[in-house]
Amino acid sequence: MDQSQTPENSSYLNTVASVAIAPSGQGEELSTYVAQAIEVIRDSGLPNETNAMSTVIEGDLGQVMQTVEKATRVLAEQGYRTGVTLKLDIRQGKRDQIHRKVELIDEILSARKD
Repeated sequence: MDQSQTPENSSYLNTVASVAIAPSGQGEELSTYVAQAIEVIRDSGLPNETNAMSTVIEGDLGQVMQTVEKATRVLAEQGYRTGVTLKLDIRQGKRDQIHRKVELIDEILSARKD
């Protein structure tokens, strides 16, 4: 079994989430607010990558959802109306999909160039 798989009898539900969290009504520059949410995600210990539009997180479904909730609360509990965009890819028996999916696309594109 390679590193990207988990035992078949495992209750682990691998979840890759794309999340964007931001307050409403705070003007055009939201980076300071977004950074607060991303800090919570990074401190979670879950694998994550931030890009210009969202942060991708990977872990067990429960861990991911708990992290998204904490990151949302950091803004909402300051009184900000907070918007969350969340996409989930849940796949039992897999791990390290945050990297493996990109590697697979790169392999396909590389093979087409050959």
